[in-house]
Amino acid sequence: MSVAVSGCHNHSHGDEHEHEHEGHVHDATLALTAYGAHVEAFAEVTPLVVGEEQHIALHLTNLTDFKPIAEATVNVSLNVGGKAVKAEPTEAEGGIYRFELEPQTTGNGELVVAIQGSETLRMSVTVFDDEHEAHEAAEAVEHHADVAVKFTKEQSWKVDFATGECRPEPFGGVIKTVGRIEPSPSDQRVIVAAASGVLTYSRPVVEGQQVGAGTALFSIDASTTADDNLSVRLSRARSDYEFALQNYERKKTLAADRIVSEADLLEARRTYEAAKAEYEALQRNFAGGRQSVVSPIAGYITALYAGNGEYVEAGRQIAAVSQNRNLYITAEIQPKYYDELKNIVSANLRRLNSDTVYSLAELGGRMVSYGKSTSSGSALVPVVFEVANKADLLPGSFVDMYITLRSTTNCIAVPVDAVVEEMGNHFVFVQLTPELFEKREVTLGATDGLRYQIVSGVKTGERIVTRGAVMVKLAQASGALDAHSGHVH
Repeated sequence: MSVAVSGCHNHSHGDEHEHEHEGHVHDATLALTAYGAHVEAFAEVTPLVVGEEQHIALHLTNLTDFKPIAEATVNVSLNVGGKAVKAEPTEAEGGIYRFELEPQTTGNGELVVAIQGSETLRMSVTVFDDEHEAHEAAEAVEHHADVAVKFTKEQSWKVDFATGECRPEPFGGVIKTVGRIEPSPSDQRVIVAAASGVLTYSRPVVEGQQVGAGTALFSIDASTTADDNLSVRLSRARSDYEFALQNYERKKTLAADRIVSEADLLEARRTYEAAKAEYEALQRNFAGGRQSVVSPIAGYITALYAGNGEYVEAGRQIAAVSQNRNLYITAEIQPKYYDELKNIVSANLRRLNSDTVYSLAELGGRMVSYGKSTSSGSALVPVVFEVANKADLLPGSFVDMYITLRSTTNCIAVPVDAVVEEMGNHFVFVQLTPELFEKREVTLGATDGLRYQIVSGVKTGERIVTRGAVMVKLAQASGALDAHSGHVH
């Protein structure tokens, strides 16, 4: 729970100095905050004076998405000296719940926020004998910030916003490099020519085209070639098949009369079945002297190795088809990091010209291997990762890689989105209250693409803006505010 003071100016500027001199009008408001497992409770409370009705504006925020809890059954109670005063909301709208409460006992106590079916949160408070004493005490705990930025709950609820507590966490070394995306061998099939001949496209075929399993892509016309003429092969195969069939039928008849041995019959059957298989395969795949070439899997054409009308030899690669479900990313590492490669625990990657960073865990990835030597063409050591293509990664393209190493120490690390830059300096916004933030300069260490290591500037336990820091910066551009400035809900 934290306490701060914000100001609510309800008088006109023309009367301001006159009122201050005449009666030293107090306008301080207690800012009370408590965090549960899933709820942030932020209450603006007039300083508590015994016997006087006080106003409470309670803001409830869901910590999962930092949006308002607009529909909740909630009550507050003030417990001081064993005596409790309970209040139900007089008004509730859009996550803000208003209460009227009259303290009955002076002393230290707590304001308890009870949310039915959820959580109970507690905030330390003090009830005073008179208004002057209460306001002086409230002003004594106000925050003094060089740059305090007002960003109301209503503003933060409308944008992508979040805060988080700074805590030491593991942060190992980082190797930053570039990785090349390649299809996974298990997801790719290379189509080869089964016979020599002239390649003809059966349909318009281009790289990147989606094809189904069994889709006819090409045909190879081998009927006009002198060598390995398919028409001659098919004729010979048919002749061999018919001869083997007649021989097998004849020996079956002779075997029934025990004129030929069982071994001769089995040999005739084997020859017949082999001839039949060859003939049917040629007839099926090479009708009219042509080989029909189909895609063996459903996927995308990733490469074409022969053009329409080109002569191809048997066994030559014609095209490659990939399903793009799994991908390999090969990163080239300088040899000076070789001793650290055994300590790799994960990696983060970012597509070039994109701000989105994906972790290996998000992509269901793993490190496959790393090289134990360098190749003659490169002095770099390859490190290979396998990922599921959940981020529309393009084979053949490059990504920025942040390869993370095992950590032996803890440090404060904050999300990349928490840091804003101004003229080469880096800042975060430290929460004074859920509506008041101090811009604090920080010294950055390494980054793993998702987090920055903080060398100095923030301490353990401080709460900072982790998402939406740019929006707070824009609010700052409208003018820095002192700790007394505020708004009235």
